[in-house]
Amino acid sequence: MTEDFYCEEVLSGKTAVNKVMETENVLAYYHTKPFYPVHIVAIPKKHISSLITLQDEDNELLMELFDVIRKVAATVTEENGACRVITNIGNYQDSKHLHWHIVFGKPLR
Repeated sequence: MTEDFYCEEVLSGKTAVNKVMETENVLAYYHTKPFYPVHIVAIPKKHISSLITLQDEDNELLMELFDVIRKVAATVTEENGACRVITNIGNYQDSKHLHWHIVFGKPLR
């Protein structure tokens, strides 16, 4: 996997994705290799490497990102009765681009 799959593959258009929601600064789409029966990823279109590297000037973008996450999570919960919203940091984070997983169901693998 590349260091930043989201910028290098998804946002560049090299990897096609099934979009769930898109705003000017945020993209939510179905994971290309899902770990759950419902597995959606939400990312900022601006490169931010991690939750812990956010800067004060990212606050407006973060609010837009969380608004998309909230709406997607509400839809997944309405359709399935529940969901999880997850992010990873440090060595748990495969792609060094801030992203959130909105998931439902038992892990597929």
